[in-house]
Amino acid sequence: MIHIRIPATSANMGPCFDSMGVALQLYNHLWVEEIPEGLEIILKGEHALEIPRDETHLIVQTMQYFYDQKGLKMPGLRLVQEDYIPMVRGLGSSAACIVGGLLAANELAGRPCDKEELAQMASRLEGHPDNSNPAIFGGVVVGAIEENDMKYVRLELPDDLVFAIMVPDFPVSTEKSRGVLPKEYSRADVVYNVSRGALLVASLLTGKYENLAMAMKDKIHQPYRKVLIDGMEDIFAHAEGFGAIACYLSGAGSTLMAMVTKDKAEEFGKKMSAYLQTLPHNWELTLLQPDLEGAKIEME
Repeated sequence: MIHIRIPATSANMGPCFDSMGVALQLYNHLWVEEIPEGLEIILKGEHALEIPRDETHLIVQTMQYFYDQKGLKMPGLRLVQEDYIPMVRGLGSSAACIVGGLLAANELAGRPCDKEELAQMASRLEGHPDNSNPAIFGGVVVGAIEENDMKYVRLELPDDLVFAIMVPDFPVSTEKSRGVLPKEYSRADVVYNVSRGALLVASLLTGKYENLAMAMKDKIHQPYRKVLIDGMEDIFAHAEGFGAIACYLSGAGSTLMAMVTKDKAEEFGKKMSAYLQTLPHNWELTLLQPDLEGAKIEME
Protein backbone atom coordinates (compact mmCIF):
# COMPACT_ATOMS: atom_id res chain seq x y z
CA MET A 1 0.00 0.00 0.00
CA ILE A 2 1.30 3.45 -0.93
CA HIS A 3 1.41 6.02 1.86
CA ILE A 4 1.50 9.71 0.90
CA ARG A 5 2.00 12.56 3.37
CA ILE A 6 0.88 15.98 2.10
CA PRO A 7 1.61 19.24 3.95
CA ALA A 8 -0.79 22.07 4.66
CA THR A 9 -0.13 25.25 2.71
CA SER A 10 -0.74 28.92 3.37
CA ALA A 11 -1.25 30.92 0.19
CA ASN A 12 -2.08 34.47 -0.96
CA MET A 13 0.78 35.62 1.25
CA GLY A 14 0.06 39.31 1.80
CA PRO A 15 0.18 41.05 -1.59
CA CYS A 16 0.97 37.85 -3.53
CA PHE A 17 -2.61 36.94 -4.42
CA ASP A 18 -2.87 33.58 -6.24
CA SER A 19 0.90 33.47 -6.70
CA MET A 20 2.85 32.62 -3.52
CA GLY A 21 2.48 30.10 -0.71
CA VAL A 22 4.35 28.23 1.99
CA ALA A 23 4.19 24.59 3.09
CA LEU A 24 3.76 23.92 6.81
CA GLN A 25 4.46 20.97 9.11
CA LEU A 26 0.84 19.90 9.39
CA TYR A 27 -0.19 16.93 7.27
CA ASN A 28 -2.93 14.92 5.64
CA HIS A 29 -2.22 11.23 5.03
CA LEU A 30 -3.40 9.10 2.14
CA TRP A 31 -2.99 5.36 1.63
CA VAL A 32 -3.79 3.92 -1.80
CA GLU A 33 -3.74 0.45 -3.33
CA GLU A 34 -5.21 -1.26 -6.37
CA ILE A 35 -8.07 -3.71 -5.93
CA PRO A 36 -9.61 -6.00 -8.57
CA GLU A 37 -12.50 -3.62 -9.27
CA GLY A 38 -14.63 -0.84 -7.83
CA LEU A 39 -13.86 1.92 -5.35
CA GLU A 40 -13.50 1.74 -1.58
CA ILE A 41 -12.94 4.89 0.49
CA ILE A 42 -12.12 4.67 4.19
CA LEU A 43 -12.11 7.85 6.27
CA LYS A 44 -10.13 7.85 9.51
CA GLY A 45 -10.80 10.32 12.31
CA GLU A 46 -13.43 13.02 12.59
CA HIS A 47 -14.31 15.32 9.72
CA ALA A 48 -16.05 18.67 10.09
CA LEU A 49 -17.65 18.37 6.65
CA GLU A 50 -19.27 15.48 4.85
CA ILE A 51 -16.74 13.83 2.54
CA PRO A 52 -18.11 11.79 -0.37
CA ARG A 53 -17.22 8.12 -0.64
CA ASP A 54 -17.80 7.75 -4.37
CA GLU A 55 -16.44 9.03 -7.69
CA THR A 56 -17.21 12.63 -6.69
CA HIS A 57 -14.44 12.57 -4.07
CA LEU A 58 -11.79 15.14 -5.07
CA ILE A 59 -8.93 12.65 -4.75
CA VAL A 60 -10.73 10.17 -7.01
CA GLN A 61 -11.59 12.88 -9.54
CA THR A 62 -7.94 13.95 -9.56
CA MET A 63 -6.72 10.41 -10.11
CA GLN A 64 -9.21 9.97 -12.95
CA TYR A 65 -7.89 13.19 -14.51
CA PHE A 66 -4.33 11.83 -14.33
CA TYR A 67 -5.24 8.54 -15.98
CA ASP A 68 -7.20 10.38 -18.69
CA GLN A 69 -4.24 12.67 -19.37
CA LYS A 70 -1.91 9.68 -19.73
CA GLY A 71 -4.38 7.65 -21.80
CA LEU A 72 -4.67 4.94 -19.16
CA LYS A 73 -7.60 3.15 -17.57
CA MET A 74 -8.01 3.80 -13.85
CA PRO A 75 -7.87 0.56 -11.85
CA GLY A 76 -10.06 -0.42 -8.92
CA LEU A 77 -8.96 1.54 -5.88
CA ARG A 78 -8.93 1.40 -2.12
CA LEU A 79 -8.27 4.79 -0.49
CA VAL A 80 -7.67 5.43 3.19
CA GLN A 81 -7.76 9.11 4.13
CA GLU A 82 -6.62 10.62 7.44
CA ASP A 83 -6.83 14.42 7.59
CA TYR A 84 -5.26 16.86 10.02
CA ILE A 85 -5.46 19.97 7.82
CA PRO A 86 -8.61 21.93 8.76
CA MET A 87 -11.12 22.07 5.91
CA VAL A 88 -12.41 25.34 4.43
CA ARG A 89 -9.98 27.36 6.54
CA GLY A 90 -7.48 28.63 3.97
CA LEU A 91 -4.82 25.99 4.68
CA GLY A 92 -4.79 24.13 1.37
CA SER A 93 -7.00 21.13 2.16
CA SER A 94 -8.26 20.99 -1.45
CA ALA A 95 -4.74 21.29 -2.85
CA ALA A 96 -3.66 18.48 -0.53
CA CYS A 97 -6.32 16.25 -2.10
CA ILE A 98 -5.22 17.19 -5.61
CA VAL A 99 -1.52 16.72 -4.93
CA GLY A 100 -2.17 13.46 -3.06
CA GLY A 101 -4.33 12.16 -5.90
CA LEU A 102 -1.75 13.01 -8.56
CA LEU A 103 1.13 11.44 -6.64
CA ALA A 104 -0.93 8.32 -5.92
CA ALA A 105 -1.99 7.87 -9.54
CA ASN A 106 1.54 8.51 -10.79
CA GLU A 107 2.94 5.92 -8.40
CA LEU A 108 0.36 3.27 -9.33
CA ALA A 109 0.97 3.95 -13.04
CA GLY A 110 4.71 3.32 -12.72
CA ARG A 111 5.86 6.94 -12.31
CA PRO A 112 5.45 8.21 -15.88
CA CYS A 113 5.63 11.83 -14.64
CA ASP A 114 8.25 13.73 -12.66
CA LYS A 115 7.36 16.40 -10.09
CA GLU A 116 7.55 19.12 -12.73
CA GLU A 117 4.78 17.58 -14.83
CA LEU A 118 2.69 16.83 -11.76
CA ALA A 119 3.02 20.47 -10.69
CA GLN A 120 1.73 21.58 -14.09
CA MET A 121 -1.28 19.27 -13.74
CA ALA A 122 -1.98 20.46 -10.20
CA SER A 123 -1.89 24.13 -11.18
CA ARG A 124 -4.33 23.49 -14.03
CA LEU A 125 -6.72 21.66 -11.70
CA GLU A 126 -6.45 24.34 -9.01
CA GLY A 127 -6.51 27.29 -11.41
CA HIS A 128 -3.65 28.93 -9.49
CA PRO A 129 -0.33 27.52 -8.23
CA ASP A 130 0.07 29.12 -4.81
CA ASN A 131 -1.17 26.09 -2.82
CA SER A 132 -0.22 23.19 -5.07
CA ASN A 133 3.40 24.23 -5.66
CA PRO A 134 4.45 24.37 -1.99
CA ALA A 135 2.47 21.19 -1.33
CA ILE A 136 4.62 19.44 -3.97
CA PHE A 137 8.00 21.11 -3.50
CA GLY A 138 7.92 22.32 0.12
CA GLY A 139 9.14 25.68 1.38
CA VAL A 140 7.96 28.98 -0.09
CA VAL A 141 7.15 28.87 -3.80
CA VAL A 142 6.31 31.76 -6.14
CA GLY A 143 4.44 30.81 -9.31
CA ALA A 144 2.58 32.22 -12.28
CA ILE A 145 0.38 30.75 -15.01
CA GLU A 146 0.20 31.89 -18.62
CA GLU A 147 -2.27 29.95 -20.77
CA ASN A 148 -1.34 26.29 -20.13
CA ASP A 149 2.18 26.91 -18.81
CA MET A 150 3.18 27.42 -15.18
CA LYS A 151 6.53 28.78 -14.06
CA TYR A 152 7.73 28.76 -10.47
CA VAL A 153 10.69 29.49 -8.21
CA ARG A 154 11.23 27.85 -4.83
CA LEU A 155 12.75 30.20 -2.27
CA GLU A 156 15.20 29.18 0.44
CA LEU A 157 13.67 30.39 3.70
CA PRO A 158 15.64 31.63 6.70
CA ASP A 159 15.74 28.79 9.25
CA ASP A 160 14.45 30.78 12.21
CA LEU A 161 10.90 31.54 11.03
CA VAL A 162 7.83 30.11 12.75
CA PHE A 163 4.28 30.44 11.46
CA ALA A 164 1.55 30.90 14.04
CA ILE A 165 -1.73 29.70 12.54
CA MET A 166 -4.87 31.01 14.19
CA VAL A 167 -7.84 28.88 13.15
CA PRO A 168 -11.36 29.99 14.16
CA ASP A 169 -14.46 27.84 14.63
CA PHE A 170 -16.08 29.17 11.45
CA PRO A 171 -15.25 28.46 7.79
CA VAL A 172 -15.07 30.88 4.87
CA SER A 173 -15.60 29.24 1.50
CA THR A 174 -13.35 30.20 -1.40
CA GLU A 175 -16.44 31.06 -3.45
CA LYS A 176 -17.71 33.47 -0.79
CA SER A 177 -14.27 34.94 -0.23
CA ARG A 178 -13.73 35.59 -3.93
CA GLY A 179 -17.24 36.99 -4.19
CA VAL A 180 -16.40 40.04 -2.07
CA LEU A 181 -13.52 41.09 -4.30
CA PRO A 182 -13.99 43.94 -6.81
CA LYS A 183 -13.84 43.29 -10.54
CA GLU A 184 -11.48 46.20 -11.19
CA TYR A 185 -8.61 47.89 -9.34
CA SER A 186 -7.00 51.30 -9.67
CA ARG A 187 -3.49 51.70 -11.01
CA ALA A 188 -2.43 52.99 -7.60
CA ASP A 189 -3.64 49.80 -5.91
CA VAL A 190 -1.88 47.62 -8.47
CA VAL A 191 1.39 49.52 -7.99
CA TYR A 192 0.95 49.23 -4.22
CA ASN A 193 0.73 45.45 -4.47
CA VAL A 194 3.46 44.95 -7.05
CA SER A 195 5.94 46.96 -4.95
CA ARG A 196 5.12 45.06 -1.77
CA GLY A 197 5.17 41.67 -3.49
CA ALA A 198 8.68 42.39 -4.78
CA LEU A 199 9.74 43.67 -1.36
CA LEU A 200 8.34 40.54 0.31
CA VAL A 201 10.32 38.15 -1.89
CA ALA A 202 13.53 40.16 -1.61
CA SER A 203 13.18 40.49 2.17
CA LEU A 204 12.59 36.76 2.68
CA LEU A 205 15.63 35.96 0.55
CA THR A 206 17.87 38.33 2.47
CA GLY A 207 16.43 37.87 5.97
CA LYS A 208 15.44 41.54 6.30
CA TYR A 209 12.59 40.93 8.74
CA GLU A 210 12.19 44.63 9.45
CA ASN A 211 10.61 44.97 5.99
CA LEU A 212 8.01 42.23 6.35
CA ALA A 213 5.30 44.16 8.20
CA MET A 214 5.08 46.58 5.28
CA ALA A 215 5.71 43.92 2.65
CA MET A 216 2.73 41.82 3.80
CA LYS A 217 0.23 44.63 3.27
CA ASP A 218 -1.97 44.66 0.18
CA LYS A 219 -4.96 46.33 -1.46
CA ILE A 220 -6.14 43.45 -3.64
CA HIS A 221 -7.86 40.99 -1.31
CA GLN A 222 -7.31 41.45 2.44
CA PRO A 223 -9.11 44.82 2.79
CA TYR A 224 -12.23 43.32 1.21
CA ARG A 225 -12.14 39.96 2.94
CA LYS A 226 -11.76 41.36 6.45
CA VAL A 227 -15.56 41.73 6.61
CA LEU A 228 -15.74 37.92 6.61
CA ILE A 229 -13.31 37.53 9.53
CA ASP A 230 -14.67 39.03 12.73
CA GLY A 231 -11.95 41.06 14.47
CA MET A 232 -9.20 40.48 11.89
CA GLU A 233 -7.58 43.91 12.20
CA ASP A 234 -7.60 43.80 16.01
CA ILE A 235 -6.09 40.32 15.99
CA PHE A 236 -3.30 41.49 13.66
CA ALA A 237 -2.63 44.54 15.85
CA HIS A 238 -2.34 42.40 18.98
CA ALA A 239 -0.13 39.85 17.19
CA GLU A 240 2.28 42.58 16.13
CA GLY A 241 2.20 43.98 19.66
CA PHE A 242 3.18 40.55 20.99
CA GLY A 243 6.19 40.33 18.67
CA ALA A 244 4.97 39.08 15.28
CA ILE A 245 7.11 40.38 12.41
CA ALA A 246 4.24 40.13 9.90
CA CYS A 247 0.59 39.05 9.68
CA TYR A 248 -1.67 38.06 6.81
CA LEU A 249 -4.88 36.30 5.88
CA SER A 250 -4.11 32.68 4.96
CA GLY A 251 -5.58 31.72 1.60
CA ALA A 252 -9.23 32.68 1.35
CA GLY A 253 -9.57 32.51 5.16
CA SER A 254 -10.70 32.04 7.77
CA THR A 255 -7.27 31.23 9.23
CA LEU A 256 -5.09 34.17 10.20
CA MET A 257 -1.32 33.91 10.12
CA ALA A 258 1.43 35.55 12.13
CA MET A 259 5.14 35.10 11.42
CA VAL A 260 7.52 35.12 14.38
CA THR A 261 11.15 34.23 14.99
CA LYS A 262 12.00 31.06 16.91
CA ASP A 263 13.44 32.93 19.86
CA LYS A 264 10.13 34.75 20.42
CA ALA A 265 7.72 31.97 19.41
CA GLU A 266 7.02 30.53 22.86
CA GLU A 267 6.32 33.88 24.50
CA PHE A 268 4.23 34.97 21.51
CA GLY A 269 2.21 31.78 21.68
CA LYS A 270 1.34 32.28 25.34
CA LYS A 271 0.30 35.91 24.98
CA MET A 272 -1.58 35.41 21.73
CA SER A 273 -3.46 32.35 22.99
CA ALA A 274 -4.56 34.25 26.08
CA TYR A 275 -5.84 37.13 23.95
CA LEU A 276 -7.68 34.85 21.51
CA GLN A 277 -9.55 33.29 24.43
CA THR A 278 -11.16 36.67 25.13
CA LEU A 279 -12.78 36.83 21.68
CA PRO A 280 -16.35 35.77 20.82
CA HIS A 281 -15.30 32.92 18.53
CA ASN A 282 -13.17 29.95 19.52
CA TRP A 283 -9.69 30.33 18.04
CA GLU A 284 -7.00 27.64 18.08
CA LEU A 285 -3.38 28.76 17.80
CA THR A 286 -0.66 26.38 16.64
CA LEU A 287 3.01 27.19 16.09
CA LEU A 288 4.35 25.49 12.96
CA GLN A 289 7.68 25.44 11.18
CA PRO A 290 7.79 25.40 7.38
CA ASP A 291 7.79 22.01 5.67
CA LEU A 292 10.81 21.90 3.36
CA GLU A 293 10.19 18.51 1.70
CA GLY A 294 6.73 18.77 0.20
CA ALA A 295 4.52 15.75 -0.36
CA LYS A 296 6.35 12.53 0.50
CA ILE A 297 5.69 8.98 -0.71
CA GLU A 298 6.33 5.96 1.47
CA MET A 299 5.76 2.32 0.55
CA GLU A 300 4.04 0.17 3.17
